[in-house]
Amino acid sequence: MGKKLLIATIVLTIYTGFSTADAQKKQTYKHTVVLDAGHGGHDTGAVGKKGREKDVVLSIALKVGDYIKKNTPDTRVIYTRDDDFFVPLDERAAIANKNNADLFVSIHANSNKNTKPFGTETFAMGLHKSQSNLDVAQKENSVIVLEQDYNTKYEGFDPSSAESYIIFSLMQNVYLDKSLKLASMVQDEFREKAKRADRGVKQAGFLVLWHTKMPSVLIETGFISNEEEEKYLMSANGQDYLASAIYRAIRDYFASLEDEEREVKKATTVAQDDTEAASGENVLCYRLQVATTSVPVPNPTEKFSGKPDIFEYKDGSKYKYMIGRFSTLDEASAYKKTISAEYPDAFIVPFNNGKKISISEAKKLEKK
Repeated sequence: MGKKLLIATIVLTIYTGFSTADAQKKQTYKHTVVLDAGHGGHDTGAVGKKGREKDVVLSIALKVGDYIKKNTPDTRVIYTRDDDFFVPLDERAAIANKNNADLFVSIHANSNKNTKPFGTETFAMGLHKSQSNLDVAQKENSVIVLEQDYNTKYEGFDPSSAESYIIFSLMQNVYLDKSLKLASMVQDEFREKAKRADRGVKQAGFLVLWHTKMPSVLIETGFISNEEEEKYLMSANGQDYLASAIYRAIRDYFASLEDEEREVKKATTVAQDDTEAASGENVLCYRLQVATTSVPVPNPTEKFSGKPDIFEYKDGSKYKYMIGRFSTLDEASAYKKTISAEYPDAFIVPFNNGKKISISEAKKLEKK
């Protein structure tokens, strides 16, 4: 009896394992974020009186990942490291590129020989515009000397030479605008919600951001060289505040992109209707109205996810949301049946030359 139970347990375990793996393979994500905890292993990063940068930023990165997984499960999280080991700078970017990430977020803690500076700052890839920005980049880039054959790997780059950074002025960062947008959101969250001193959004030549093929930022969460800020960075409460701030910035960044996409689609639809109306012909279409609100829906593409031709129509003080765009009443009626379970109150609204008309008017136009 004991052997049978053991065999059954083993079979069940194997079966469950396969089921879990299959479920993970089938999981689809809207976005992929690579979280990069700076330094690690034999590279401690900046060192305070008690804390080490590599430990602080790993803890924060893991907390950011937990927030994302819990609150936005449609976002995939990948870590360049999830434990105390060393990852070369070029491999960090390669991980993001290989996984076609939508964002690369590198998390660090700052330091200064002067123990007075404090506060957070977020960098995007670019040419430094001040000596202090160069100093930060040189400090973070200096870890490459711990890598074998770094001169060849980084094309002769010397992290201690200011002249080497001229290379970054010749680079065209096609993701700069979006990187700066995310950086601003991070700093806004640090300032408004985490109540940290805001040192601003900056640009500098960070090797870890050099070869990333997506919007990328490097976050300095505070100065471990400042005694008070070191205590905050090492505390569970402080790390939670910083991690939740970074999570919200990432969440709002993706939401803003979807809002922009919605506006583009809306403008395209309006432009299409205007163009058709300007042709002087009767352009008739049918849409399915599925919702009416007194205030605009913040993210209609998410609210009506997977539905075709989402259309926002303002009628007086109300905002009406419609889906689909059909040439005939029969096509619209057929589609209405397919969505009846999800939207039982949906009804057909005809438009002619971009203006709402009655069903009877539409029928007359269809006969012409």
